Amino acid sequence: MYHEFFGLKEPAFSIAVNPRYLFMSDQHREALAHLLYGIQNGGFVMLTGEVGTGKTTIIRCLLEQLPSNTDIAIILNPMGSAPELLSTICDELGVVYIADELTVKNLTDALNQFLLDNHRKGRKTVLLIDEAQLLKVPVLEQIRLLTNLETTTEKLLQIMLVGQPELKKLLARPALRQLSQRITARFHLEALSLAETKAYITHRLKIAGLPEHVRPFSDSMIKKIHRFSGGIPRLINVLCERLLLGAYAQNLHHIDKSIFAAAIKEVAGTNTQQEEKLAASRTSWHALFVVVVVAVMLTVWFWVPDEASTSVAPVAVQSSSAPASVSASSSSSAVVVHSLSEIRTLAKPLVPEVSTLATRDLAAAQLGLLSYLGLTARNNNSPCLLAQGANYVCEKVRIHSWDELKEINRPGLITLATPDKKWVYGLLIGLSENQVMLLVNGEYKTLPWNDIADLWNGDFLYMWSRPQDFDSDLRVGDKSDLVTWIAEQFAQLDQQPAPLTRQFFTDRLKKRVELFQSTHNIIPDGVINAQTLRRLNEALGIDKSLIELHEEQPVVAPLDMQGL
Repeated sequence: MYHEFFGLKEPAFSIAVNPRYLFMSDQHREALAHLLYGIQNGGFVMLTGEVGTGKTTIIRCLLEQLPSNTDIAIILNPMGSAPELLSTICDELGVVYIADELTVKNLTDALNQFLLDNHRKGRKTVLLIDEAQLLKVPVLEQIRLLTNLETTTEKLLQIMLVGQPELKKLLARPALRQLSQRITARFHLEALSLAETKAYITHRLKIAGLPEHVRPFSDSMIKKIHRFSGGIPRLINVLCERLLLGAYAQNLHHIDKSIFAAAIKEVAGTNTQQEEKLAASRTSWHALFVVVVVAVMLTVWFWVPDEASTSVAPVAVQSSSAPASVSASSSSSAVVVHSLSEIRTLAKPLVPEVSTLATRDLAAAQLGLLSYLGLTARNNNSPCLLAQGANYVCEKVRIHSWDELKEINRPGLITLATPDKKWVYGLLIGLSENQVMLLVNGEYKTLPWNDIADLWNGDFLYMWSRPQDFDSDLRVGDKSDLVTWIAEQFAQLDQQPAPLTRQFFTDRLKKRVELFQSTHNIIPDGVINAQTLRRLNEALGIDKSLIELHEEQPVVAPLDMQGL
C-alpha cells in the first residue's frame, strides 16, 4: 500500500497504540510527573483530557515506571454498580471472595484484608479507573471509602481516575467534595500546539522509516492539518493516513490542497468545521443587518418632524396619474419614502472600488512588486524570471488566515474579485491587526482589512532571496557549499570573525540554528528549511518585510519610495 510508495517500512499513522511510536510532548511529560508524584504521596490522582489527546499514552508510560513491587487493578468499564465494581477490582488483584455473597461489606472486607497483607509484604497497590466520567456518584463515594484504610505514614491504596473533561464537572458536585479534597495531583491534557503537531508528525514518519529526502507534508500543509484536527493526536493520525493514501492514489509524493480537500471530506463526512462556522457567521451577520435596517426604518418613521413635509416636493414620489395637490399625510409619506431611499444608499457596505486598488494585468502587477523590491525583470512578460544571477524567486501560496500572512512577512500580490467576477491583483506592502496597506500607482492606501476580505480569494504571491543551491532541507551531517554560506550568515549576524563550520553541518551549527529558531517563533528542530532561511534574511536585512502599520495610519498618503 501507500507506505511502500513513500519508502516507509510500515503505516506511520495507525490509530492503534504502539509503544514504538510514543511521542511525549512537554505537557505529556509534565502530566506524567504529576501522576508519579501523586501516586508516591497516596490518595487520588486525576488525569483529564479530550478524546484522543493521549491519555492512554501517558498511562502506559506511568505503568512502565511503577516499581516492580506494585500490584495494579485496571478498570476499563466503570459503569456498573458498587458491588460489580468492587468484585472487578478483586478479580484484577486476585482477591479471594465468596461469589454467592456479592455485598458491598463482604467485598470491602476481603479487599481491605488483601491491602493489609500486601502492605506487610512490602508491596504497593494501585487502582486505575479509565473513563471515570462514567462513574455514578454512589460508586465514587464507595471508592473514596476504600482510601480510608491507611497506616500512620501512607495510604494502602492509590487510586488513579482517568477521564474526559466531564469528570472535572462530576467531582465539582457538593456531594463529592470529600473525594475532590483528597485528590493530591490533577492534570488536564490539552491538544497539541502547531509546533507540537509538526514534531508529532515528523516523529511518527521517522519511526516508520521515512527516507531523508522525502517530505510529503509541507509546513503550510501541517498548519492545515493542525487547524482541522485541533491538535488532537487521534484526528491527526486519521487525517494523515487519508492524505498519504490520497497522494498514493494520484501517484504524488507531496500532499497538495486538492488531496487535502478530498481527505477532510472523507474524514469529517461533511463540510469542515471552519466552513460551518463561516456559514453560521454569515447567517448571523445577515440577520443582524436586517435588524439594523428595520430599526433605522422605524426610527425614521417616528422621528421625522411634521414641518419637514413642507420642504420635500411630493411630486418626487408620485406617479404621473396622481393629482397635483396632495394632503399633509401624503406629503409626510413622501418624506418617509424619500428617507428610506437614503437608508438604502447608506446601508450599502462601503466596499472600495476594486479598480482603484488593483490591476487586471498580472505581469504589470508582478513588475510593480519587483520595482518596489528594487529588482529588475529579465522578461517583462514573465517578471518572475529575474535577471540571471539573482537569487530571488516567486512563491505563490494559498493563505487562510492573517497569521499566515504575518508569518511570511513579505510584500506580495493578493488576488481580488471584481463585481464582474474577474481577477485583479493588488500589491500588499503593510498590515496591522485591523488594516492593510496597498501600493497603488505610486501611492499607498490604508484601509480596514474587512473592506477587502470578502474580495480576496486567498492567493498570495511574494518574493524572497532563496539561495541557488537550496533545494531541500539541510540537517546535521549534510555537506555542501550552502552549509558554509549559512554558517557565514550566522557569523555576520553574531558579528563573529569566522563561521562555526565550513562545508559540514555540525552539531555546533545545529545548536545555533535551534537558538535562532526558538527566538523567531519557529519549531527549534535545528533543520535549515525555507521558513528558517526567510527569517534569517529578515534578520540580516536581505529581504524587505511588510510595513508594520499603526491603527492611526492615514487612509491615503503619498508614497515616499526612498523612505520605504
